[in-house]
Amino acid sequence: MAPKLKITAIKPYPARVGIRNQFLLKIETDQGISGWGESGLTGREKAVAGAIEHYREFLIGQDAMQIGRIWQEMYRSQYFEGGRVLQAAISAIDIALHDIKGKALGVPVYELLGGRQRSVIPTFASTGDSAGEGAIERAKELKAMGFDAIRFFPIGQDSRDIFEPRQSIAATARILNRAREELGGEVVLGIDYHHRLSVAEAASFCNKLDKGVLDFLEEPIRDETPEAYESLRTMTQIPFAIGEEFASKWQFLPYIERGIHQFNRLDVCNVGGLTEAMKVAGWSEAHYVDLMPHNPLGPVCTAATIHFAAAVPNFAWLETRSPERGLGFDNDDFFPVQPKLDGAVYPVNDAPGLGVEVNEDLLARQSFSFWEAPHLRRNDGSVTNW
Repeated sequence: MAPKLKITAIKPYPARVGIRNQFLLKIETDQGISGWGESGLTGREKAVAGAIEHYREFLIGQDAMQIGRIWQEMYRSQYFEGGRVLQAAISAIDIALHDIKGKALGVPVYELLGGRQRSVIPTFASTGDSAGEGAIERAKELKAMGFDAIRFFPIGQDSRDIFEPRQSIAATARILNRAREELGGEVVLGIDYHHRLSVAEAASFCNKLDKGVLDFLEEPIRDETPEAYESLRTMTQIPFAIGEEFASKWQFLPYIERGIHQFNRLDVCNVGGLTEAMKVAGWSEAHYVDLMPHNPLGPVCTAATIHFAAAVPNFAWLETRSPERGLGFDNDDFFPVQPKLDGAVYPVNDAPGLGVEVNEDLLARQSFSFWEAPHLRRNDGSVTNW
């Protein structure tokens, strides 16, 4: 019979680690076993911390082993269910509870999710802020490092002021057509447009590409209206990678059921944690949609996603950054034990729980500082998406 572990403390740590904040969460129990979770709502950590305070009021004293029941209580015991802020808070708590349960039972988290189906986790890396010729050269470097799946960003990605879609799509298409010629047909190529385009702009971009250039087009338009994506779906054969902003299985519903996308960019730190991610994974499997998790965050999120990726059959690649071009999120002083790339793959760790250790004393001394994504305009002064 599984032991009961009473929750005694829930400690949020929104703190600057690397180039921006990470929202880490520690849950403590009366048996001395603690767990770490992470929220992925970058730039709005104070809002998530407020939600955590509300949940803490009724979670203290509960049995940390009852993960599914706790998830349902957090989601359903309020009139205004869901939303990105609440789901980001639920995600952090859910991941921490999985860490606790794995440690209590002496098993890695993937065992709680059905067991390991792969021993290493394939990844894709990005060309970063490199543009033009630099992006192609960077992609060649990544290929030489062993990455067989590479993501580009559009021309203008690194702007902190102006982004003009029409100017970007013409120049970006030219670069991608050349990249395919120079990199060959075996490597998987994609691009993330960060929902900056309209349907018409995205269609024009696709039409400027030679056949077979892209293996996936990520987030070309905003996701609020599935019908808009369905319209775009009729205008191109390029597979879509969508979902990093989705905060529940219900947001995935039309995309999975109506065959709109081919890759789920699910984020375990936003979608509702591992509990909700596994439901989306099974649903996706039934519709032959592959998982391509979003992971721009720290080692706790990375570790949780590795366990998730190890336990599901319909997995493609996990987002990562090549080791020599990190953003400081994986700082060894803060995370003395964390996932490490072996070439272009993450080995699956057999340590109990998530297999991550956090320097809590250092984290507690790290001050929070506000970080804001660029607020972009077009040349006419109107606001556009970052």
